[in-house]
Amino acid sequence: MPITRLSSLALLFASALCRADDAPSLHAALAHAAPTANPQVIELALQATQCHQTQTGARPTRLAVIDYSLPSTEERLWVFDLAQRRLLFHERVAHGRNSGENMATRFSNEPSSLASSIGLYSTREPYVGRNGYSLRMDGLEAGFNDRAFERDVVIHGADYVSTAFARENGRIGRSHGCPAVPNNVARPLIDVLKDGQLVFIYYPHAQWLKTSTLLHCAPARATAQP
Repeated sequence: MPITRLSSLALLFASALCRADDAPSLHAALAHAAPTANPQVIELALQATQCHQTQTGARPTRLAVIDYSLPSTEERLWVFDLAQRRLLFHERVAHGRNSGENMATRFSNEPSSLASSIGLYSTREPYVGRNGYSLRMDGLEAGFNDRAFERDVVIHGADYVSTAFARENGRIGRSHGCPAVPNNVARPLIDVLKDGQLVFIYYPHAQWLKTSTLLHCAPARATAQP
Protein backbone atom coordinates (compact mmCIF):
# COMPACT_ATOMS: atom_id res chain seq x y z
CA MET A 1 0.00 0.00 0.00
CA PRO A 2 1.33 3.49 -0.80
CA ILE A 3 2.66 5.65 1.98
CA THR A 4 0.72 8.85 2.58
CA ARG A 5 2.80 11.76 1.27
CA LEU A 6 4.51 13.78 3.97
CA SER A 7 4.27 17.55 3.88
CA SER A 8 6.90 19.54 2.03
CA LEU A 9 8.13 21.01 5.32
CA ALA A 10 8.48 17.56 6.90
CA LEU A 11 10.37 16.25 3.89
CA LEU A 12 12.67 19.27 3.92
CA PHE A 13 13.42 18.78 7.60
CA ALA A 14 13.94 15.05 7.16
CA SER A 15 16.45 15.79 4.41
CA ALA A 16 18.34 18.24 6.61
CA LEU A 17 18.37 15.81 9.53
CA CYS A 18 19.67 13.05 7.30
CA ARG A 19 22.51 15.22 6.03
CA ALA A 20 23.46 16.13 9.59
CA ASP A 21 23.59 12.54 10.79
CA ASP A 22 24.88 10.82 7.64
CA ALA A 23 21.59 8.94 7.33
CA PRO A 24 21.57 8.70 3.52
CA SER A 25 24.47 6.26 3.58
CA LEU A 26 22.91 4.34 6.49
CA HIS A 27 19.58 4.23 4.70
CA ALA A 28 21.25 3.01 1.52
CA ALA A 29 23.13 0.31 3.44
CA LEU A 30 20.01 -0.96 5.20
CA ALA A 31 17.95 -0.86 2.01
CA HIS A 32 20.67 -2.85 0.27
CA ALA A 33 20.79 -5.35 3.14
CA ALA A 34 16.99 -5.81 3.00
CA PRO A 35 16.05 -5.65 -0.70
CA THR A 36 12.50 -6.91 -0.08
CA ALA A 37 11.73 -4.12 2.42
CA ASN A 38 10.06 -0.91 1.28
CA PRO A 39 12.90 1.67 1.33
CA GLN A 40 10.42 4.41 2.28
CA VAL A 41 9.46 2.45 5.40
CA ILE A 42 13.14 2.09 6.32
CA GLU A 43 13.55 5.84 5.81
CA LEU A 44 10.65 6.58 8.16
CA ALA A 45 12.07 4.16 10.74
CA LEU A 46 15.44 5.94 10.62
CA GLN A 47 13.74 9.32 10.81
CA ALA A 48 11.90 8.27 14.00
CA THR A 49 15.09 6.74 15.38
CA GLN A 50 17.09 9.93 14.84
CA CYS A 51 14.36 12.02 16.44
CA HIS A 52 14.33 9.73 19.49
CA GLN A 53 18.12 10.02 19.72
CA THR A 54 17.93 13.80 19.53
CA GLN A 55 15.26 14.04 22.21
CA THR A 56 16.73 11.53 24.66
CA GLY A 57 20.43 11.08 23.90
CA ALA A 58 19.85 7.34 23.49
CA ARG A 59 22.16 5.50 21.11
CA PRO A 60 20.51 2.21 20.12
CA THR A 61 22.54 -0.20 18.01
CA ARG A 62 19.65 -2.43 16.87
CA LEU A 63 16.47 -1.51 15.01
CA ALA A 64 13.55 -3.80 14.16
CA VAL A 65 11.20 -2.71 11.38
CA ILE A 66 7.74 -4.26 11.00
CA ASP A 67 5.67 -3.41 7.92
CA TYR A 68 2.03 -4.18 8.66
CA SER A 69 0.98 -2.98 5.21
CA LEU A 70 2.15 -6.41 4.01
CA PRO A 71 0.12 -9.63 4.44
CA SER A 72 0.90 -11.90 7.36
CA THR A 73 1.95 -14.67 4.99
CA GLU A 74 4.99 -12.60 4.00
CA GLU A 75 8.17 -12.06 6.00
CA ARG A 76 7.50 -8.50 7.13
CA LEU A 77 9.92 -8.13 10.05
CA TRP A 78 13.52 -7.02 9.58
CA VAL A 79 16.06 -6.59 12.39
CA PHE A 80 19.11 -4.46 11.63
CA ASP A 81 22.46 -3.96 13.30
CA LEU A 82 22.86 -0.20 12.93
CA ALA A 83 26.53 -0.16 13.82
CA GLN A 84 27.48 -2.87 11.35
CA ARG A 85 24.78 -1.79 8.87
CA ARG A 86 23.62 -5.33 8.24
CA LEU A 87 20.50 -7.46 8.43
CA LEU A 88 20.28 -9.85 11.39
CA PHE A 89 16.77 -11.33 10.97
CA HIS A 90 14.05 -11.41 8.33
CA GLU A 91 10.96 -13.20 9.65
CA ARG A 92 7.20 -13.48 9.70
CA VAL A 93 5.46 -11.59 12.49
CA ALA A 94 1.89 -11.74 13.76
CA HIS A 95 -0.55 -8.88 14.24
CA GLY A 96 -3.40 -8.62 16.71
CA ARG A 97 -6.59 -10.65 16.40
CA ASN A 98 -8.74 -7.54 16.04
CA SER A 99 -6.40 -5.88 13.56
CA GLY A 100 -7.57 -8.05 10.67
CA GLU A 101 -7.25 -11.42 8.99
CA ASN A 102 -4.30 -11.84 6.61
CA MET A 103 -4.06 -8.06 6.22
CA ALA A 104 -3.87 -5.77 9.25
CA THR A 105 -6.14 -2.76 8.78
CA ARG A 106 -7.22 -1.73 12.29
CA PHE A 107 -5.01 -0.51 15.13
CA SER A 108 -5.62 0.49 18.72
CA ASN A 109 -3.84 1.80 21.80
CA GLU A 110 -6.61 0.64 24.14
CA PRO A 111 -6.34 -2.15 26.73
CA SER A 112 -8.24 -5.34 25.86
CA SER A 113 -8.54 -4.23 22.22
CA LEU A 114 -6.61 -7.32 21.00
CA ALA A 115 -5.26 -5.08 18.25
CA SER A 116 -1.75 -4.05 17.22
CA SER A 117 -0.38 -0.55 17.75
CA ILE A 118 1.83 1.36 15.33
CA GLY A 119 4.81 3.65 15.93
CA LEU A 120 8.21 3.53 17.58
CA TYR A 121 8.94 1.43 20.68
CA SER A 122 11.90 1.14 23.03
CA THR A 123 12.63 -2.30 24.44
CA ARG A 124 13.03 -3.26 28.08
CA GLU A 125 14.33 -6.42 29.72
CA PRO A 126 13.36 -9.95 28.68
CA TYR A 127 11.38 -12.21 31.00
CA VAL A 128 9.76 -15.64 31.00
CA GLY A 129 5.96 -15.57 31.07
CA ARG A 130 2.96 -17.49 29.77
CA ASN A 131 4.32 -17.22 26.21
CA GLY A 132 7.84 -18.27 27.22
CA TYR A 133 10.84 -16.02 26.69
CA SER A 134 9.42 -12.56 25.96
CA LEU A 135 10.48 -8.92 25.65
CA ARG A 136 8.70 -5.98 27.24
CA MET A 137 8.45 -2.71 25.33
CA ASP A 138 7.53 0.92 25.95
CA GLY A 139 5.52 2.70 23.28
CA LEU A 140 7.03 6.12 22.56
CA GLU A 141 4.15 7.72 20.66
CA ALA A 142 1.37 9.36 22.67
CA GLY A 143 -2.07 8.30 21.53
CA PHE A 144 -0.78 5.57 19.27
CA ASN A 145 1.25 3.08 21.33
CA ASP A 146 2.10 4.65 24.69
CA ARG A 147 -0.09 2.15 26.58
CA ALA A 148 1.91 -0.82 25.26
CA PHE A 149 3.51 -1.68 28.60
CA GLU A 150 0.15 -1.45 30.35
CA ARG A 151 -1.36 -3.69 27.66
CA ASP A 152 1.44 -6.27 27.92
CA VAL A 153 2.36 -5.79 24.27
CA VAL A 154 5.58 -7.82 24.08
CA ILE A 155 7.66 -9.73 21.58
CA HIS A 156 7.33 -13.49 22.08
CA GLY A 157 7.47 -16.72 20.15
CA ALA A 158 4.37 -18.53 18.89
CA ASP A 159 3.81 -21.80 17.05
CA TYR A 160 1.12 -20.16 14.90
CA VAL A 161 3.75 -17.97 13.22
CA SER A 162 4.89 -20.58 10.74
CA THR A 163 4.88 -21.61 7.09
CA ALA A 164 2.69 -24.62 7.88
CA PHE A 165 0.02 -22.52 9.60
CA ALA A 166 0.02 -20.02 6.72
CA ARG A 167 -0.30 -22.80 4.14
CA GLU A 168 -3.25 -24.38 5.94
CA ASN A 169 -5.13 -21.19 6.85
CA GLY A 170 -4.22 -18.57 4.26
CA ARG A 171 -2.67 -16.46 7.03
CA ILE A 172 -0.54 -16.97 10.09
CA GLY A 173 -2.14 -16.95 13.53
CA ARG A 174 -2.94 -13.75 15.33
CA SER A 175 -1.97 -12.51 18.77
CA HIS A 176 -3.63 -10.37 21.43
CA GLY A 177 -1.78 -7.36 19.99
CA CYS A 178 1.80 -8.60 20.34
CA PRO A 179 4.27 -8.81 17.44
CA ALA A 180 4.73 -12.57 17.88
CA VAL A 181 7.54 -14.27 15.96
CA PRO A 182 8.41 -17.89 15.10
CA ASN A 183 9.32 -19.97 18.13
CA ASN A 184 12.67 -21.03 16.72
CA VAL A 185 13.97 -17.46 16.44
CA ALA A 186 12.28 -15.88 19.47
CA ARG A 187 15.19 -16.18 21.92
CA PRO A 188 18.05 -15.01 19.65
CA LEU A 189 15.90 -12.25 18.18
CA ILE A 190 14.88 -11.01 21.64
CA ASP A 191 18.47 -11.12 22.83
CA VAL A 192 19.64 -8.72 20.11
CA LEU A 193 16.71 -6.39 20.72
CA LYS A 194 16.64 -6.25 24.52
CA ASP A 195 17.58 -3.37 26.82
CA GLY A 196 16.93 -0.12 25.01
CA GLN A 197 16.88 -1.08 21.35
CA LEU A 198 14.13 0.14 19.01
CA VAL A 199 11.16 -1.43 17.24
CA PHE A 200 9.35 0.52 14.50
CA ILE A 201 5.90 -0.72 13.49
CA TYR A 202 4.59 0.79 10.26
CA TYR A 203 1.20 1.08 8.62
CA PRO A 204 0.09 3.90 6.28
CA HIS A 205 -2.20 5.40 8.90
CA ALA A 206 -2.94 8.97 7.77
CA GLN A 207 -3.30 10.52 11.23
CA TRP A 208 -0.12 8.92 12.56
CA LEU A 209 1.90 9.94 9.51
CA LYS A 210 0.63 13.49 9.85
CA THR A 211 0.89 13.97 13.62
CA SER A 212 3.60 11.63 14.95
CA THR A 213 6.03 13.71 16.98
CA LEU A 214 8.82 11.29 16.08
CA LEU A 215 8.22 11.64 12.36
CA HIS A 216 8.04 15.42 12.76
CA CYS A 217 10.81 16.52 15.11
CA ALA A 218 10.97 20.18 16.09
CA PRO A 219 13.69 21.54 13.73
CA ALA A 220 15.23 23.80 16.39
CA ARG A 221 15.94 20.82 18.65
CA ALA A 222 16.93 18.39 15.95
CA THR A 223 19.51 20.67 14.36
CA ALA A 224 21.05 22.00 17.58
CA GLN A 225 24.80 21.56 17.76
CA PRO A 226 26.42 19.87 20.82
